Amino acid sequence: METLTTLYLMINRLFSTLLFLSCLFGGLSQTAKAQNNEWENPAKYEWNKEKPHADFRLYERTDDAVNDNPQKSSWQYSLNGTWKFVYAPSIAESIKDFYCTDLSDNDWDTITVPSNWEIQGFGEPIIRNIQYVFSPNPPYIDVDNPVGTYRRTFTVPQNWQGREVLLHFGSISGYARIYVNGQQVGMTKASKTPAEFNVTNYLKKGENLLAVQVYRWHDGSYMEDQDFWRLSGIERDVFLTAYPQTTIWDFFLHAGLDDTYRHGQFRATVDLRSFNANATLQKGTLTLELKDAGGKTVLSAQKAYCISDISTTLTFEGTVRNVRKWSAEHPSLYDCILTLRANDDKQQTVVAHKVGFRRIEIKNTRLLVNGVPTYIKGVNRHEHNDSLGHTQTREIIMNDLRLIKQLNMNAVRTSHYPNHPLFYQLCDQYGIYVVDEANIETHGMGSVPYFKDTIPHPAYRPEWYAAHVDRITRMVERDKNHPCIIGWSLGNECGNGIVFHDEYKRLKKYDPGRFVQFEQAWEDWNTDIVCPMYADLNWMENFAKSGDSRPLIQCEYAHAMGNSLGGFKEYWDLIRKYPNLQGGFIWDFVDQGLRKYTADGAMIYAYGGDYNRYDASDKNFNCNGLISPDRVPNPHMYEVRKMYQSIWTTPAALRKGIVNVYNENFFTDLSDYYLEWQLLQNGEPVRQGVVMDLQIAPQQTQSVVLGYKETDLPAEGEILLNVTYRLKQARQLLPAGYAVAEEQLEIAPYPLFQVELAETGQKASLYEDLVHAVVSAGEVQVTFGKWSGWIEGISLNGYEMIEYGYALRPNFWRAPTDNDFGANLHRRFVDWKNPGLKLKSFKAEEQGNRVQVVTTYELPRLAAVLTMTYLIGGNGEIRISEQLAVDKEKKDMPHLFRFGMQLVMPGRFDRIDYYGRGPVENYDDRNESQRLGRYRQLVKDQYYPYIRPQESGTKSDIRWWKLTDIDGRGLAIRSDVPFSASALNYLPEDLDDGWDKDQRHSGELKPRGLTTLSFDLKQMGLGCINSWGAWPLQPYLLPYQDYTFQVVITPIRKY
Repeated sequence: METLTTLYLMINRLFSTLLFLSCLFGGLSQTAKAQNNEWENPAKYEWNKEKPHADFRLYERTDDAVNDNPQKSSWQYSLNGTWKFVYAPSIAESIKDFYCTDLSDNDWDTITVPSNWEIQGFGEPIIRNIQYVFSPNPPYIDVDNPVGTYRRTFTVPQNWQGREVLLHFGSISGYARIYVNGQQVGMTKASKTPAEFNVTNYLKKGENLLAVQVYRWHDGSYMEDQDFWRLSGIERDVFLTAYPQTTIWDFFLHAGLDDTYRHGQFRATVDLRSFNANATLQKGTLTLELKDAGGKTVLSAQKAYCISDISTTLTFEGTVRNVRKWSAEHPSLYDCILTLRANDDKQQTVVAHKVGFRRIEIKNTRLLVNGVPTYIKGVNRHEHNDSLGHTQTREIIMNDLRLIKQLNMNAVRTSHYPNHPLFYQLCDQYGIYVVDEANIETHGMGSVPYFKDTIPHPAYRPEWYAAHVDRITRMVERDKNHPCIIGWSLGNECGNGIVFHDEYKRLKKYDPGRFVQFEQAWEDWNTDIVCPMYADLNWMENFAKSGDSRPLIQCEYAHAMGNSLGGFKEYWDLIRKYPNLQGGFIWDFVDQGLRKYTADGAMIYAYGGDYNRYDASDKNFNCNGLISPDRVPNPHMYEVRKMYQSIWTTPAALRKGIVNVYNENFFTDLSDYYLEWQLLQNGEPVRQGVVMDLQIAPQQTQSVVLGYKETDLPAEGEILLNVTYRLKQARQLLPAGYAVAEEQLEIAPYPLFQVELAETGQKASLYEDLVHAVVSAGEVQVTFGKWSGWIEGISLNGYEMIEYGYALRPNFWRAPTDNDFGANLHRRFVDWKNPGLKLKSFKAEEQGNRVQVVTTYELPRLAAVLTMTYLIGGNGEIRISEQLAVDKEKKDMPHLFRFGMQLVMPGRFDRIDYYGRGPVENYDDRNESQRLGRYRQLVKDQYYPYIRPQESGTKSDIRWWKLTDIDGRGLAIRSDVPFSASALNYLPEDLDDGWDKDQRHSGELKPRGLTTLSFDLKQMGLGCINSWGAWPLQPYLLPYQDYTFQVVITPIRKY
């Protein structure tokens, strides 16, 4: 593993050196050229844009302002909808006079706004992780630059006369020039924050023409190198706002707590703006009211204003006693209502914003919310939809927040840019902690600590300084009033130049009520939170003991790519052990696949390389989600829900029906929950009950009597206790009855792990010829191939259970997961895929009423010997002992993916009945969320369609397993230890790309008319530290060593 890390550092340093030379020599000759191209000039990042301010709308009535429905505002006019559109693949081919009022656009295409034009069929989406689409030579663009040209007409409402009209774009991805009625009104480059322009003087009565031309690539694209789809165009809402000549322009609402954490301390600064600088003295009043959820006024003040210039600032302060505090657990909100009335105007202007009183601090190495140390059970969330790209709707955001609540998450990092404004409003309302991140990532120029040459890097260049500040400022000013935002992030993978040190200091002074974090600072002073990405457990524990005064909250961890998240429990065991380890943000929330259809109509989720084969890409590296693109939970999601839960159950006196319940919540007692319990005997429920009254305070443990006695317990078998905690009533997007926490406790262990054959008095007989050895045992016939040594047939009264042409064989391989590919394990372990088994001996003999067959194989490349011992009883049961003996003197031999056996059965064997962990697929390092029980399932439902084919469908901790047809005929398997198994309607090669990843998708897989049954002593874990080199944790590896696996296979008859 150290070798991998060293190699990674060497590659990054070499990349940085080449990058520096490319910029040094390639950029000198183009300096003059850049000055002529506005889209290649980082010093000119905008033109004529309004200064940033808080997000709000203007209303005439207080109720409308509080409800904040833009459709109720007389002063907002939406320009969303159908626009005229022309796409050009390059600047040279674009329309130059697009803004002219006499230009006909009748033959143009149309496009929906907001949208990304690639999703609408113009051009192609591109996915990159680190590399730019263009050469890394800032600020130059050396590739064809697609251009999208938009036009639409609008008519200004008649009642807007005398008001100032501003044009608002929520986000334009690309370098955009905006024209109204043939005149340029402005230019913008930064996406993900608003671009506003005062268009009053450009408007006319009647129909107006709005024209926008967007270049896909520009100097700002160097700062938008996030690992997501590169999509372009007008991607958020467009609207006009009519402001009165004197208006509320901005406000900063500080809602904190006093040192007792009981009383609210409120302070508001409100900026008034006059659009008429030449007018006489303007006077009026501004009223501020603060109302609680019941509409009661808890704070009220009025101030007169007098504006002699273009602006003035009014300040309001007050105390709210016994305030209802805001937290993710209890998102209590107040309404702050601002009412502006000019002395000479009968019409009032009303603005409202939600306020949450809370206090964010870092004390004694811990992040505190309202004075209490808090876990960050977080996730990174990209704005992504499989059909809309980066465009968001209320439905999309609500669905995501509902899933986040269902997953027991309490925090989101807006990776890696400010989100749609509605996202923050809903996080305020439903209780989600947010780390708001600036739209800055220059990963393609290098990131700390993997580069040293800072000369070409925008983070260290003075001509890029202002553009960095602008992006941070526009995020902060827009979002500053949201209580959900507990911290600001200065950017991601973008270097750590002086601009980030300066901005850290500025934000700490401007907004001391929030922390500022910066991943690129690592342990430098310009971050309040040490927030690295993908630190392993050893690094985390060393930090916990280091004495650093700051908490550790990883900005990215547990890379959830494909079949992943193995070892997630170990992360949280460590976090719960050390007070200064307070959680992190999983990477990431949703697989960023785009819905696409193949030529034969199969629906796939497209990833890098699916739109063309010439754009470089990282294939499916953007598909790292806990949920699939259509918001169906991936199997590893359930492990997150379990480890993020906040109610934990441990044994007290289980045989007497007493458990200890720990309430890990920080502000919520358990009175809103009830406890369901269930006793299981050998996986089947035998008794159950409910505890309705749970009076357990936050962070406290209490014994709870469930309601059964020791005499109620079954007398034999494995006895398990299932405990589930459910909501009594709907709460924060979760319905009544929703299970927020679960536990399973063992009362008595499973007593039936054994591989002894029953002595029935029946006799098994042996028949041999030159090719086969056939064992007959009652209704069962077992056929061995002498040339291979394998069992080639198992039949029951002539009913064959092994597919013709296949055999029961040892198996050491799995279809590599994305993490396996990332760590190159599919190549490191490749000798185990086809281990070159050479049959050295085959011996079959009758032993009393039984027949024993022993086969021995050499594995020359692996310096190992495999011995398969079969004992067939008189009733047809087959005991198999698989023994691997390795040469312990050998060094650096490959690990195994698994140690077990595999056979292929006809497709009619399509029903599974097992006693083990379930119902969702699970593995040794990812099974905490799956309870032991008896489960009945279908083979067709076993494979989970990850974005690209890979290992799937395994169940672990199995006591017994049956695979049967509809009539109950089939095979039963047991062992002397818990084992794992799977049954898929695919062959292993259907899921295995081989030496390199192919451009394949689960949606293209066609189920076969057969069933592949695998059963293993052990399968290697999945891992999750990262997907580009990390192995699973050591306890879940299968190193090169001796192994023995014993099973009994029993052919079974009809039920």
